[in-house]
Amino acid sequence: MVKLMPWGDLGALLPHGFSVASVLALALSAQALAAQDAAADNLAGQDPVIDEVPAPPPGVELPAVEPVISNEEFQKEIPELDPADDAELDAPLESIDEFERRVAAEQADAAPTEGQEAPLGDPALADQDTTEEIGDAPIRDAELAAPLPPLGEFDVQPVQIAEDETDQEVTEVAYSVQVNGLEQADEEADTDLAGMFNDLSALRDADGKAANVAQVSARLTEDSALLKRILASEGWYEASVNTRVDRSEEVNGQPLTAVLDVVPGTRFTFAKINLDAPPVEPSDLLEKNFAIQAGEPIVAERVQGAEAKLAVTLPENGYPFAEIGQRDILLDQDTGDGIYTLPIDTGPRSRFGGIETTGDLAFDADHVEVLSRFERGELYDSRDVDDLRQALVATGLFNTVSVTPERSGEDAGDGTEYATILVEQEAGPPRTIAGSAGYGTGQGFRLEGSWTHRNLFPPEGALIGSAVAGTREQSVTGTFRRSNAGKRDRTFQVTAQALHSDYDAYEAFTGQLSALISYDSTPIWQKPFTYAYGVRLIGTNEQDYDPATADLRRRTFFIGGLTGQVGIDRTDSLLNATKGFRTTLLVEPEGSLQGGFTPYVRALFDASAYISPTDSIVLAGRVRFGTIQGIDRFDLAPSRRFYAGGGGSVRGFGYQELGPKAQVPNPDFDPTDPDEEDSPFLIRPIGGRSVNEAAAEVRYRFGDFGVVGFVDAGQVYEQSLPQLSDIRFGVGLGARYYTNFGPFRFDIATPINRQPGESKISVYVSIGQAF
Repeated sequence: MVKLMPWGDLGALLPHGFSVASVLALALSAQALAAQDAAADNLAGQDPVIDEVPAPPPGVELPAVEPVISNEEFQKEIPELDPADDAELDAPLESIDEFERRVAAEQADAAPTEGQEAPLGDPALADQDTTEEIGDAPIRDAELAAPLPPLGEFDVQPVQIAEDETDQEVTEVAYSVQVNGLEQADEEADTDLAGMFNDLSALRDADGKAANVAQVSARLTEDSALLKRILASEGWYEASVNTRVDRSEEVNGQPLTAVLDVVPGTRFTFAKINLDAPPVEPSDLLEKNFAIQAGEPIVAERVQGAEAKLAVTLPENGYPFAEIGQRDILLDQDTGDGIYTLPIDTGPRSRFGGIETTGDLAFDADHVEVLSRFERGELYDSRDVDDLRQALVATGLFNTVSVTPERSGEDAGDGTEYATILVEQEAGPPRTIAGSAGYGTGQGFRLEGSWTHRNLFPPEGALIGSAVAGTREQSVTGTFRRSNAGKRDRTFQVTAQALHSDYDAYEAFTGQLSALISYDSTPIWQKPFTYAYGVRLIGTNEQDYDPATADLRRRTFFIGGLTGQVGIDRTDSLLNATKGFRTTLLVEPEGSLQGGFTPYVRALFDASAYISPTDSIVLAGRVRFGTIQGIDRFDLAPSRRFYAGGGGSVRGFGYQELGPKAQVPNPDFDPTDPDEEDSPFLIRPIGGRSVNEAAAEVRYRFGDFGVVGFVDAGQVYEQSLPQLSDIRFGVGLGARYYTNFGPFRFDIATPINRQPGESKISVYVSIGQAF
């Protein structure tokens, strides 16, 4: 331990006869002599003490150096030593403990004498002891003697920080952004480099405001790195970007300008393309499907796209196990050339082999084979595998399902081998509960609910129960449906239904049993050609207008018939077509057993077309023609006649409102009531044997919303062929909200040249476009 003391005590440590001045002089003289000795050593060729002083060249004499103090003056200042002092100097030094005891004794001798006042009036402080103990001294402060309170009862008052009453306004720094030197690169690149920078720039994103200049500088640094990455992605690998904050003049009214000076440098191009792969079949498969050619700039997006195309093309052409390796691009900074090398492991050329399935099965491998569109021995094509995966998903029977190829090692000839298709299944819940709701003028409200077990009779044998509760219609229906019945996308179903209908045209209690085989479009696969055929048995008791009595009466009809339908669909969507056309022809040969057997044929033709002059506008049109041949109208059950009007027919009119009408007595009219307001007669549609309809729409969509203007026209005739006369028109506007499963439709329309009994306004709400 080193003990410091004031300069006044230094003399106590000096030998007798030495003064402080003499010791200092002695030290200075010694230092000067040491400097002279060092210089002499250097001249003598010894190791230099000061490396920075170079040796003089030969023949050059150094100037004489005057000593700071002469030897005579130095010796004169040295005092003569007493022989007794020599003995004391030669004596060994005392230990630290002896030194401390001696100093303590000297301090004790200096204690106050009797009669001197003790420090602070306490004698204990006059003993020169630096450490004092309280001992048993009495404590006069009662609070100091009191015991400490428990921690749980200790009252801690929170520290209140005084609020600064002065409002400190946060000042912002406004700046503008200037990018120099990017114009030439922007012209050469196929993409908008400036636009890409503006979209991602930290400086642009802050809208020209920053907390301080340091923040502007930080954003400049970030944007500098961004520009280098953008330029490198387009082939400028040696681009440099210098940044600065310019305060010299205002730009766009801003006092600061964040400047980025860009020097793109050389744009690197492909000098050579190496696809390192074994021979393939056909031999030009790789080169033909690799989008990059020598001489093109090295653009990252094109490189990634070309490699991705190869990764897709090889499995589509018989190489399911192909793997694309890690690319290597060797750049020559002197020439700006790049040599591109891509290793490719094609794996064996393969053909479709067998189908295997594992996991929690919804159905077996035989039914998976029904869903597949490939045969064993065909050249492997990954598009067929993707199609099978989509077909499995479309069944709705899986939580998860995967379809992957596996090597079998089995030779398939021609240098190929069979690839086994492995289907891993995890069956999901097979039951579904669904519901829907709608409203239409003339039809009223309609609620429908259904319960479905999609795989009660595997594979894909579904049982469906449904019910309808509406103001005009109530029904209960049971259906057995076999999807993919022996063939992909073919459906077989048997339906039994009990129905009560109460419309202005008729009231009926109907029982129906039908069987149908169909090939229809689905939400995943929209078929260009569809068909359906089946058989139907109908028993119905209906209220009808009897022209002989000009009154209503009930009759029972028994109808048996066949159903056949074909359709062509060239549109781009089932529920929201924007281009293309679709047509449907329905032919139903039937026979009525009401007072004898009367055969007849019902036929209905529909066609619609769609044109999109812009991305947001669709022009749509529809026509419909129907005819019933071989039976008089009165012999035909009212439910089997043609009607027009409503949301899916001619908007602006109520459901089934168009066509021939009859005036019938109003059962609610009371002729004895003087306040009766009802009409004594009702105007009731009675249907016809032919119909024609047409509609035109202009649809404008903005985002998820849209508006529609439309004109509908149509008429129903008593004759068996459409007459194209007395056409009625309805006009209106509609709103659309576009969802993932189709547009939500709200239409409002009014008839032109409205007739008695027709509503002024008709409203239609449903899912999907009107056509």
